[in-house]
Amino acid sequence: MPNSPSQIALSQEGSSPARTAARAAVRIDDDSQRTAVTAARAALEKKADEVVILDLRGVSGYTDFLVIGSGTSDRQLEAIADGVEKELTAQGHRVIGSEGQRGGRWVLLDFGDVVVHVFHQEERAHYDLEGLWADAPRVEP
Repeated sequence: MPNSPSQIALSQEGSSPARTAARAAVRIDDDSQRTAVTAARAALEKKADEVVILDLRGVSGYTDFLVIGSGTSDRQLEAIADGVEKELTAQGHRVIGSEGQRGGRWVLLDFGDVVVHVFHQEERAHYDLEGLWADAPRVEP
């Protein structure tokens, strides 16, 4: 049984404009999730700790997914952030904004539908984004 408006629209017979729009929305959501998984895997390749993907669709309007990871040094945070940015840029994504690079203890990369946070372990515990978004489903990297 369909659970969401897009699933309901996809389950209807015929090729209506609503069905076409629902298929496009599902494709966009799938693209966002693929981007988040790619970002998480790029972070893991740089040895990020405790990488988590939170699905904020339906929970927040500012982004579809948060990718959160930790590092143990400023250099590792930079390497993780650089690795994520290079991988997503190579796939055609553009960084809309970034904060905290070069010596920061929290790096944020905003790709629009995916926002990546890389924390020093102490800062991650302090800001507790996973707790803030506890209602958000998690996605496996």
